[in-house]
Amino acid sequence: MKKFAITAAAATALTLTMASGAFAQSTQATQAPMTLAAGEVTEMKQDTSDTWITTKVKTDLVTEKGIPGTDIKVETNQGVVSLSSTTPVTAAQKTTAVNIAKNIKGVKDVSAAGLKAE
Repeated sequence: MKKFAITAAAATALTLTMASGAFAQSTQATQAPMTLAAGEVTEMKQDTSDTWITTKVKTDLVTEKGIPGTDIKVETNQGVVSLSSTTPVTAAQKTTAVNIAKNIKGVKDVSAAGLKAE
């Protein structure tokens, strides 16, 4: 009877140890996709932020009097706004366009190298 109790206790301890190891492995397996998903959410937030910045800059350029906003192309990558145009703009228009873009929340830098000044 004592041998049976000792054997049963050892078997229970061994089962719990193995189950604990299996649980730890399954926890790690479920955490990896969560980490991946968090990275994807960060990328999606950045894409959304860049899209919002582009839209806001473009809207402000189009509504600004004296700026050919429809002729200015706006691109945003990680908060850096690039302005370009195939139509020449005056130096004052270029300065105004850059200032408009710089005043948008989330803009880190503005490149107007693509704006052709007269």
